[in-house]
Amino acid sequence: MATPHDHDSCAVAHGDAPARTGERTLVAIFATPVAAHLLRYGADLGYRTFLIDPDKDRDGLSDLPPLDDATDVVVTDHHRRELGPVLRDVLTQPVRWVGVMGNPRHPAPHIPALTELGVPAGDISRVHRPIGLNIGSRTPAEIAVATLAGLIADRNGRPGGFEF
Repeated sequence: MATPHDHDSCAVAHGDAPARTGERTLVAIFATPVAAHLLRYGADLGYRTFLIDPDKDRDGLSDLPPLDDATDVVVTDHHRRELGPVLRDVLTQPVRWVGVMGNPRHPAPHIPALTELGVPAGDISRVHRPIGLNIGSRTPAEIAVATLAGLIADRNGRPGGFEF
């Protein structure tokens, strides 16, 4: 039996009704090829997007804008020396979700960086790693798609994947 939500989703898919996404923000930390795809695809998905990079010689804002509980933050380079300070600053704000890209088989560099800065363990535990859906992503575009799909699933309380 179809639900009213099923009919709404169908109408949106056919262009007969506008999508209701609400106000949401996507912040990509560090100018990388993945960040460029995240911001482009995120804008297509209805996110207000920002690129933050403390290196003034790179693209993006050097300082964080005010962030709220409708904000998702994705750190796209875990090798940067600014990782700890940038994440520390993000964690002082009421962001909905924050994650750091990286191979789950390698130690998470954000943990010692934040610990060294005196960030409480409870705040450090707010940082997700790995991030995105496990679709075997290899290219920056695929990594961005997997990450955004994971954010959408999380926002909607869904596990991702093919089970409904």
